[in-house]
Amino acid sequence: MTDAGATSTALAAARSGEPIDLEQATTLLACAGDDLLELQEIAGRIRDTGLAAIGRERQITYSRKVFIPLTRLCRDRCHYCTFVTVPGKLAREGHGMYLDLDEVVDIARKGAELGCKEALFTLGDRPEERWTQAGEWLAARGYSSTLDYVRAAAVAVLEDTGLLPHLNPGVMSVEEMRRLRPVAPSMGMMLETTSRRLFTEKGQPHYGSPDKDPLVRLQVLRDAGAVRVPFTTGILVGIGETLTERAESILAMADIHRAHGHIQEVIVQNFRAKPDTAMRGTPDAAMTEFLAAVAVARIVLGPEMRVQAPPNLVSSEECAALIASGIDDWGGVSPLTPDHVNPERPWPNLEVLAQITAAAGHTLTERITAQPPYVLGDGWIDPSLAEHVAAVADPATGLAAEVTPRGRPWPAVA
Repeated sequence: MTDAGATSTALAAARSGEPIDLEQATTLLACAGDDLLELQEIAGRIRDTGLAAIGRERQITYSRKVFIPLTRLCRDRCHYCTFVTVPGKLAREGHGMYLDLDEVVDIARKGAELGCKEALFTLGDRPEERWTQAGEWLAARGYSSTLDYVRAAAVAVLEDTGLLPHLNPGVMSVEEMRRLRPVAPSMGMMLETTSRRLFTEKGQPHYGSPDKDPLVRLQVLRDAGAVRVPFTTGILVGIGETLTERAESILAMADIHRAHGHIQEVIVQNFRAKPDTAMRGTPDAAMTEFLAAVAVARIVLGPEMRVQAPPNLVSSEECAALIASGIDDWGGVSPLTPDHVNPERPWPNLEVLAQITAAAGHTLTERITAQPPYVLGDGWIDPSLAEHVAAVADPATGLAAEVTPRGRPWPAVA
């Protein structure tokens, strides 16, 4: 079949709602021009149908958050990352190996004053296994590991401010997730890609990063489902993966969610090259490829999945194109803290984001860190968190209530 014929067949399958296989997904990811416009139309219609079915017609959600970079140390060496640093640089800048608990609570408290309801914890994977200084810092304060400290920081935020922690601590075991589940309504870890080539081959972006083995990360996604954790994951577009590998990544997330029902949102994020990284000369993801990836994710994942793209990594015009491609969530947006992973890309003002969303025919709507089906569904939120979640969630919709988070009195977190 010619390329044009394969594209026509794949678009027809997507339009009819047939399951999309690897070959068809790969073909659709290559769409450009009029084919891309048709792909976007199909994806947007699937999104709109799904939202209308749950009484949320034309809503695009976001979570008002603070960004808490608990530590910038990591044992991985990803070739595109500027978030991670080394102990010597932290010391020269007058920073500790980790944020102290009072620093964590101060960030969360300031966010609560601005109406934030989510505390997004981001950090490197198990830095104590690479840096003795990290292990010494933790041990001096009575913590056995970074994840032990993550739990303590989440408890402090919950009880002192009422913000809900969303934890992004990287690769976790089943037991570690079970221990963190009572202190966080949701967790996340980007799959990024299923391409082992980008992990095993010297010079590729994940070479030398033990936590970026796709086999390990896929197991984390499965384990999160077994533990019943509302989980956020996603892909990075343009880090060296082929279109087939990109399609494999989208299909893998769909398969895991089909088995467990726990993936609350999928982020489709475009690669942006940064100075002072090994990939500084790599071209940014082409916008046509990025839009096609968003649309294919929507088509493969279906109308019930929340598909998210960060609004600070694109222009206002490109935000509108993302909406046309089938997203229904902007993710966490902060009125207080920068995106510490992409500090060169400031968050859009929330009023501006509302205007951009409205201009595209949709309404910007606030949610909390766990998506509504998991807030309202049985068995997803740990009983220890029930009152914390109820204090900031609308009981009818599961979206954010118009309240200001507060701290105690709360039930003690186990």
